[in-house]
Amino acid sequence: QLQLVESGGGLVQPGGSLRLSCAAAGFTLDYYDVGWFRQAPGKQREGVSCISGTDTTEIYAGSVKGRFTISRDTAKNTVYLQMNSLKPDDTAVYYCAAAHTKGPGCPRQADFSSWGQGTQVTVSS
Repeated sequence: QLQLVESGGGLVQPGGSLRLSCAAAGFTLDYYDVGWFRQAPGKQREGVSCISGTDTTEIYAGSVKGRFTISRDTAKNTVYLQMNSLKPDDTAVYYCAAAHTKGPGCPRQADFSSWGQGTQVTVSS
């Protein structure tokens, strides 16, 4: 059974940083596209970032570009999301998801088949 576990969320002041981790169990993330998504109260879940399992392409939502960085640690079978210069608008539950890679780039949100349970990120003074 494919399992993803997120960690690293918490409460941080505006301008602060957090690093989220997405650890996989039961499969090797190397052959998967891995995405980070978030859902704020009353809003739809949105894509934040994705890293391709085929060509290591990194994709970022416009709202986080230049502030967030996605990376993959093959040895630890983990994908990270480094979040810097956090803003109150970044407050949400963050989820990681995986899809078996089928080519360059990343798939649509609906094509991600394995999801973690989510980790809360709150940016507030």
